[in-house]
Amino acid sequence: MQLGVIPVTAFQQNCSIIHCEKTHRGAVVDPGGDIGTILEYIAKEGIEIEKILLTHAHIDHAGATKPLSEQLGVPVIGPHREDEFLIQSLPMQGRMFGLGSAEPFVPTQWLSHGDSVTVGEEVFEVRHCPGHTPGHVVFYSRAHDFVLVGDVLFHGSIGRTDLPRGDHATLLRSIREQLLSLPDDTGFLPGHGPTSTIGVERRTNPYLQDL
Repeated sequence: MQLGVIPVTAFQQNCSIIHCEKTHRGAVVDPGGDIGTILEYIAKEGIEIEKILLTHAHIDHAGATKPLSEQLGVPVIGPHREDEFLIQSLPMQGRMFGLGSAEPFVPTQWLSHGDSVTVGEEVFEVRHCPGHTPGHVVFYSRAHDFVLVGDVLFHGSIGRTDLPRGDHATLLRSIREQLLSLPDDTGFLPGHGPTSTIGVERRTNPYLQDL
């Protein structure tokens, strides 16, 4: 599996392009904006994009989903249905955060805890991790011991819970049950900032010391 990270929007959100080395088929994860930059990377790497994956529906993660899916002719997979209200509010989110216009859409498939998604021959386990948003999911590759965590966990921090339908206690429970249950060597890419490992965050993240 190969992973390319493209910071997009003024929020420098880590849009990622994952692709299977055997098939060179890939997915765009959390296309928040800057479609031209995303398409340039795809063309340069020669990746055949087969789907868009969403961890959640805040505008910096989902704002470019509709036009990108239409341009590439690919389905939108995720997030969990509990984020439907955020998808419908994308135009308002764009105005609120100064990120321009964004169109709502209907995902091709909603995701639930325990589902799996494929990218080429790579398989990702879906774990529902509400708290930052009610429909947030993460994508875990057991084969590579790596997880795309969106805005649930960061290096030295955790996701915000002061946005609509965020909940701090629920977020901590999601981290404890769905992320800290993974091996210490598990690497992760957050929605913003640098990568880290579960073990590093377990030992040093000040928000996790009482979990």
